Amino acid sequence: MIELQHLTKNFGPIKAVDKLDLTVPKSTTVGFLGPNGAGKTTTIKILTNLISATSGKAMLNGVNVIEHPKTALSHVGAVVETPEFYPYLTPNETLAYIGSVRGMSHSDIVKRSNEVLQQVKLDQWRTTRVGKFSKGMKQRLAIAQALLHEPDILILDEPTSGLDPRGMVEVREIIRELKKQKYTIFMSSHLLGEVQEICDKAALIDHGKLLVYDSIENLKGLTKIDKIEVMTASDTPDSMLDRIRSLARVKGVDRVNGRTLVVTYEGSPEERAELLISIQSAGARVTAFSPVGIPLEMMYMDLVKESR
Repeated sequence: MIELQHLTKNFGPIKAVDKLDLTVPKSTTVGFLGPNGAGKTTTIKILTNLISATSGKAMLNGVNVIEHPKTALSHVGAVVETPEFYPYLTPNETLAYIGSVRGMSHSDIVKRSNEVLQQVKLDQWRTTRVGKFSKGMKQRLAIAQALLHEPDILILDEPTSGLDPRGMVEVREIIRELKKQKYTIFMSSHLLGEVQEICDKAALIDHGKLLVYDSIENLKGLTKIDKIEVMTASDTPDSMLDRIRSLARVKGVDRVNGRTLVVTYEGSPEERAELLISIQSAGARVTAFSPVGIPLEMMYMDLVKESR
């Protein structure tokens, strides 16, 4: 559904996107991950024909968006950067305007407006001026306009960026429901937990280069380094800390407080199981033993360090 072939975008001497190759299968939700400045939004702007590529191809449904943008984008819905709407229009009026620009008939606009406003949980606000909306409500309206013409592909640029916790939950729930409806979804994000929670696959980029692209489950297994929080029944003396630091595969130990340690450990899940036994053998009375952070985050930080 989406295919990037050696996609490159230069801004003077800066390579914002560097020979990027990526394929998104039908009915798959892909998280496009990277820190600020990694090239995520630039890639999405090329895919949606907002800017041109320096070289390479960007294909949507087999059509080159660079050469035939109108055809390529006819079955694509997109939300790029922070959405803005005319504040004096209502959602009904906004969707009517957007539908007419897309060439939809009046009856189709009315029918689809009702459907998409229900999908994004804005049907009770359909006659309220958008100027009164919160940022989260505007984001949901942006998703509604992207769905209006019944696209096959959804391209979302950091859909939860800048939202409060409630707004983030609401938008994520909408994306989950769209995923169940077999949309092909390509969403950029810098929130690794969000991608791990929602997406089937993740593509990680830095400095415009693809670092890794695989299923979420496979990516979780790429890192062998864990940070593990260890809580003990009593304060841990320095001598015991030294014994834990000397254990095989332990890369470091940080004391959070007297009874809580964070152990950096490298090894397989089976080997990590031995760590608990070794810590107890060192004399610690362990009351809790759990990973800190998320596997995808640990793996991503390792890859970004290697790329710099």
